[in-house]
Amino acid sequence: MSSGTKDKKSFVTGLPNRRSVVAFLALGAIIPAFGCAPSKAETAHPSARIGVIAATTGMMAAFGQAHQRGYAIALEEINAEGGVFGRPLALDFYDDQGKPDIAIQGASKLVDQDHVPVVIGSGGSETALALVPVMTSKQVPLVVSTATADNILEQKSPWVFRLCAGSSNLAAALIDFLKNHGAPKTMAVVYENTNFGQSYAVAMRKAAAVGGIAIVDEEAYNASAMSYSPMLQRVKEKKPEIVVFASYLLDGAALMHQSRQVGLNPRFFTAAPGGFATPEFPTEDKGAGKDAEYTIASSQWVPQGKWPGSREFDEKFFARYGAHPAYQAMQAYGALKVVAAAIKQAKSLDPAAIRDALKNVRIESSAYGPIHFADNGQNEHPVFFTQVQKGKHTVVWPKDVAAAPVLETLPWSAR
Repeated sequence: MSSGTKDKKSFVTGLPNRRSVVAFLALGAIIPAFGCAPSKAETAHPSARIGVIAATTGMMAAFGQAHQRGYAIALEEINAEGGVFGRPLALDFYDDQGKPDIAIQGASKLVDQDHVPVVIGSGGSETALALVPVMTSKQVPLVVSTATADNILEQKSPWVFRLCAGSSNLAAALIDFLKNHGAPKTMAVVYENTNFGQSYAVAMRKAAAVGGIAIVDEEAYNASAMSYSPMLQRVKEKKPEIVVFASYLLDGAALMHQSRQVGLNPRFFTAAPGGFATPEFPTEDKGAGKDAEYTIASSQWVPQGKWPGSREFDEKFFARYGAHPAYQAMQAYGALKVVAAAIKQAKSLDPAAIRDALKNVRIESSAYGPIHFADNGQNEHPVFFTQVQKGKHTVVWPKDVAAAPVLETLPWSAR
């Protein structure tokens, strides 16, 4: 068995598969319909298969699990409504482990051997960037649900479409938020030295300059470092009013623990989407626990959003998995819904026809908000901000969806 076959798992609601459906999710909660015998209609009409690349193992596995669960709910709904042009929809999964080279292997496996006409993925900016030239050369559409680095779309591939807001949008949104909350004048930017962090740092430099905020310190770090204390001490010496992090979950938790240890006390701790926005971040066992209190994170979706189906998705997710969904789950849900809409519009599984349909698809009301891809492949998506208050992510901006006002960050000695 090749490594690609070992890593790839696939499923389809109500349709048998050569590979075990139970082996696919391994989430502890699985949709019962996955184990049902196929109906006569499903036997008569083979499934329409599309590819998904996500990190179901490795350091990005928490995001991959959120993606899987969002795909599972979307898939069930799509097939309950008749699938695509009378055929049930099925997904071929490939675990990229959060590694660019394995993501490339996954693309080759899915396209060249499984002959999928469209791929959704990958969750990380490093892996998504690696997929762009591969999918472009294979002339198969790539729908990016979560990765935010601007350079993913800067390659100007006509085969790439991104559902989420990019780094420049996120940085501009944070500056707007800060202008409405005291208009601070100084900032420090601390970021993971990867495509995700580097892109956000570049975008923040530009946005801060436009917003009249001076970046007094900029620190790049290697993921999973033994200690961040010397770096955070340098930040402390610059006395920034705002500290901005671009970090994933494990590093985000360590950064907050060590910010307390060195006595770093900005007016606000803020963060790009990533680890700080995950449901696990405020928890004691997987996140920063009490040290997460007052942190502010940008997010691409919240259950309190006024879009049709948003609350219903949250309720369905909670009933099934016993937890509220992270925005990555909704992004996966939204990506699969828009791909299904494009296939229906194309009335074909031809990659070029699906690409052309994606260019023209327009969904005015979805649980993820309006979806329409601009000429560069970017969906113009709004940004929310949450603050950890009493151990929970609480929506604080924009005003029309805020559940509570923003709290000033207490110094560590006063907590």
